[in-house]
Amino acid sequence: MFREAVENQDMDAVDALLAHDVVFRSPVAHTPYPGKAITSAILRAVVEVFEDFHYVRQLRDGSEEAYVFEAKVDGLDITGCDFLTLDDEGKVVEFMVMTRPLKATQALAARMGERFEAISQAAAG
Repeated sequence: MFREAVENQDMDAVDALLAHDVVFRSPVAHTPYPGKAITSAILRAVVEVFEDFHYVRQLRDGSEEAYVFEAKVDGLDITGCDFLTLDDEGKVVEFMVMTRPLKATQALAARMGERFEAISQAAAG
């Protein structure tokens, strides 16, 4: 369900899968982002930043899921993994992203940084 929503860029479906108290852990920010509003705003921005995004592998272990992805940022290949923890209702309560290589991750940080004011405003409502 999550994979299909992301790959189809159906952000309303992604939102429906997020718990209200979800915590987002970014590959480029030290401090976690708590809450559905900010997590949703970040995810909506990142779909604009990534080009040719697609998942290449999916792993599950009980309430833990991992999705390996490939994409491009500023023409650079980036590989990453979305690590999800689900609650008893199947909602995402923790969403951690890790990416590599460093140069592409730095490009991701720059592109997301350019959007952070809009992300904050979207999260505020």
